Amino acid sequence: MYVNGEIVKRRDAVHINDVRDLVLHIVADAPPPNWVKVDHARSIEKVVALLIPGILPSTLALPPLPTSATANPNVPLSIPLPAESHTPIPFIASTYSHACPTRAPGDQTRMYSVLSEFFQCQVTPQERAKRQAQRASQRAFDSMPTLYMLTLKEMIENEYPIPSYMADVFEKGPGWIETPQVSEESLLLLPSDKLQSKIYAIDCEMCLTEDGKELTRVCMIEYESGIVVYDKLVKPPKPVTDYMTKWSGITESLLSSATTTVAEVQAQLMPILAPKDGPTSILVGHSLESDLRALRICHPRCIDTAVIYHHPRGRPLKPGLAWLTKKWLNREIQTRGDSGHDPEEDARACIDLLRSKLKYGPSYGEFKTDFESIYERMGRASGRGGPGSVRSVVVDHGNPGVMHGSKASSNVPCTSDEEVLDGLLQAIPAHEFAFGRFTGIADALGWLTPKTSAGETPVMPPAEPSPIVLANAQATLNNQLITLYASLPARTALIIFTGHSDPRRMASLNARKSAFESAIRSGKKAEDIDKADWWTASDGRELEEEVEKAKRGLLFLGIK
Repeated sequence: MYVNGEIVKRRDAVHINDVRDLVLHIVADAPPPNWVKVDHARSIEKVVALLIPGILPSTLALPPLPTSATANPNVPLSIPLPAESHTPIPFIASTYSHACPTRAPGDQTRMYSVLSEFFQCQVTPQERAKRQAQRASQRAFDSMPTLYMLTLKEMIENEYPIPSYMADVFEKGPGWIETPQVSEESLLLLPSDKLQSKIYAIDCEMCLTEDGKELTRVCMIEYESGIVVYDKLVKPPKPVTDYMTKWSGITESLLSSATTTVAEVQAQLMPILAPKDGPTSILVGHSLESDLRALRICHPRCIDTAVIYHHPRGRPLKPGLAWLTKKWLNREIQTRGDSGHDPEEDARACIDLLRSKLKYGPSYGEFKTDFESIYERMGRASGRGGPGSVRSVVVDHGNPGVMHGSKASSNVPCTSDEEVLDGLLQAIPAHEFAFGRFTGIADALGWLTPKTSAGETPVMPPAEPSPIVLANAQATLNNQLITLYASLPARTALIIFTGHSDPRRMASLNARKSAFESAIRSGKKAEDIDKADWWTASDGRELEEEVEKAKRGLLFLGIK
């Protein structure tokens, strides 16, 4: 199956995008890969891809990667039989003959998202030509801001609070309001000079109360004139437990004078959002759904700079506003350090980003213009019964429907590996491609850490996991794989890949590097920083080594 002659020619191991392209070759219309040979690919009826971080070479009694200059570390390794290896996951050893080394995406100092790499693919030449024709046709409308308004689908994907008259998908809680719908008849009665919607940039700041984040400041700027039309401090309904000054810019003394409530803000903003003498206004902001949720307002016409501008590594990642402003406007914002953000500065950045988009066209600010979700590619595939015949499902922790599974036919959100298994068992019969992720072993190894806010020091787990906890996790996974495999119909390809190795040391070093660089940017001199916190050339070399180690993964290919 593996073509070792081609693998040894590679500079490094099989990449995650190679695994993705193999899936697309079997399921859709991608050309055959040269590193693996698949006979009669169209005879394979289903593909199940599982991402299982935490399965290491040592788990399967595999030798360590060769260090000799004459050995190639990229060729597949023969897996010892369970009786010989005493592996805690005998399913792998009894089902697959070889483990193929893989390499996660990234640069010298970072490992990029394995999920993003797997779920994004290059468009075909035919689709690229189609997109180029569409962009050419849009040139005549480049100066119209409405071109960049979020569609209903985009609002749902980005978890916007949506007015009920657009779709009945958002449940408004107490204190929520929605911008009223304007009738077409009333618009027809407006004079021609009143037909164009006004545009306002908005940015909100929040502080923490016992009920979570609450609105504490709102700033709104009129797009054409650049005039600040609204700027108010807002009194939260409950006492503040954390002013989050580093990000909000709000302090206890600043907020002490605030008397305006959220309800009063809503009443004051509504005449701006829904003027009596014109169409509904357009709001522009960065990750605007967060501002609307803080305001408790459902608004239908939104432009989001986090959507119309792209992250350099593509969807579903979103770029930060400060990064966008530096990259595309060549200016620095959010440089006040511990004093926090300025909402007026952020709102003006959104205005200027929209102006640049209008000036330079739809492709401005996009990186992967010739990339798309693998599910879009599968949906257009004609080899299995015509476009739309390939049904796909993502069964994963969290809410995959708003992330890597947003383009799939179905999504099954899960909170545990047990739910992932149940979701796969139920979904596979009705889908040609299924993706699932089991995280139990990675969790037992201490690889999964809770996300922290900017500026917080991540809490690192113990260096060595509990042997009992790890053994239990491995046994549980083995049983889950046995159950899943037994349920698969014949002629199903089961692809398991681990994605990466232990990322903790890499993450710890990057956190130190980031903290030191932030201190220097804030004006501190090296001699003012504890030497234990310095970032040295030796640290840099260690980081590069740890990144290379973290990128290592394993791939298992088989057909039932």
